[in-house]
Amino acid sequence: MARQELARLLRDYRKRLEPAEVGRGRGRRRRTPGLRREEVAEQAAVSVDYVVRLEQGRGPNPSARVLESLAGVLRLDAAERVHLFRTAGVSPEPPLRPPHRVGQQVEYMLHRMPDVAAVVTDARYDVVAFSPLADVLLGDLRREPNLARRHFLNCEPREISGGEEFELIAVSRLRGSLARYPLDESLAALVSELRTESRNFERVWRTAPVRVPSHRRKTITHPRVGPLRLNCDVVPLPEDDQQMVFVTADRGSSEEQALHRLRR
Repeated sequence: MARQELARLLRDYRKRLEPAEVGRGRGRRRRTPGLRREEVAEQAAVSVDYVVRLEQGRGPNPSARVLESLAGVLRLDAAERVHLFRTAGVSPEPPLRPPHRVGQQVEYMLHRMPDVAAVVTDARYDVVAFSPLADVLLGDLRREPNLARRHFLNCEPREISGGEEFELIAVSRLRGSLARYPLDESLAALVSELRTESRNFERVWRTAPVRVPSHRRKTITHPRVGPLRLNCDVVPLPEDDQQMVFVTADRGSSEEQALHRLRR
C-alpha cells in the first residue's frame, strides 16, 4: 500500500467536496474547505480516529468494504474509485451499482438549453436529470423515471412511435449493465420484471442484440400540441456510465414552434 499517496488522495477528495453536496450546511464555524473528517467518518460508518490515521499515512490497510464506503461518501467517479483501490493495494471489485448522481457541469448544461428537451439516464435507464422542457414534453418524469419500464410496460404518458430501434438499444444496454454490475439487486430486479411482464422485452432479450445509440426520428403525440416529429440524439457520458439524450426539432419547422409554445 502506498500510504502517503493514499493519505494525499483522501485529503484532496475530502476537501474538494462542498458540504451541500452531501446534505450538510456550511455553518458559521466552517473555515476550511470541504467536509470535516468527522462527517466523512459518520457517513462511511468508520471511526474518526480511523479516518485521521488514514489521512496521516499511518493507518492500517483498509478493506475493500471500507474503500467502497469511502468512495461513495467522497463522490468518486469510476476512474477515481479504481485509482483509490489500487493505491490502497486492493484489487477493485465490480462496482455495486451504477452511478445515480449526475455531474454538476452536466446539470448546469441542462438548464442552459431552454429550447432543448434533454434527459440524462444511468446504466439502469433511470432518468437522473432532465431539462424543464423534457418534463413538459415527455410527461411526469418523477412519477416513472425509468425509460425502459415506461416503454416496455406501457407506462408512457405520451403516445410515442418509432420505438423499435430503442427496444434493441435498451435491451443491449441493460445486458451490458447487468454484466458490469452483477451485484446490483435493483438492476437485476428491473431486468427480471421486464422479462416477466413484457413479452416484447423477453422476445428482444432472447435475440441478444448488440446496438449503440445513433441518430433516430420519433413521433411524440402531446395532448396540447398534437403529434411532433422529432430528432433523438444520444451523447455518452463514459466517466459516470450515463447517457445524455437530446430531443430536438428541425430548425424552422412547425415542431420547433410547438416546442417554443410548450416551453412558455
